[in-house]
Amino acid sequence: MVIFEHLGPWAWFVLGGVLLVAEIAVPGAFLLWLGIAALATGILAYTVDLGWQSEVLAFAALAVAAVLVGRKVSPAPGHASDRPFLNRRAEGFVGRVFTLESPIQGGIGRVHIDDTVWRIEGPDLAAGTDVTVVAIDGAVLKVAPAPPPAA
Repeated sequence: MVIFEHLGPWAWFVLGGVLLVAEIAVPGAFLLWLGIAALATGILAYTVDLGWQSEVLAFAALAVAAVLVGRKVSPAPGHASDRPFLNRRAEGFVGRVFTLESPIQGGIGRVHIDDTVWRIEGPDLAAGTDVTVVAIDGAVLKVAPAPPPAA
């Protein structure tokens, strides 16, 4: 604990900085709260003259408090997103119906969806036919003829 005696409050600032940088290198949102607790301990030690033992106890209490606050403000694991297909855009097309602008020939074609042209695979169909996306294979949409609209 000699480092705390020589550096004083700056040891806590250095520890807080190291923990925050470590959070960037190894993300998991756990070291963030310990880093914040170390910085808070540094501020406390800078404003109030404490012995190193009291500083360590203050850090322990602040670390527990920071982790508890962090658990409150962080989303729960497995929490449903409001945008579940954000990084899996093609999966959001399964079940949707699109109209072919060009025919499917030899089992391969293309369909324009929003601002992107997607490669599709399915039975040979004429342009203007409605197709339903039934599956995805990487960046290829598997399609089938859409059922006729209900009368």
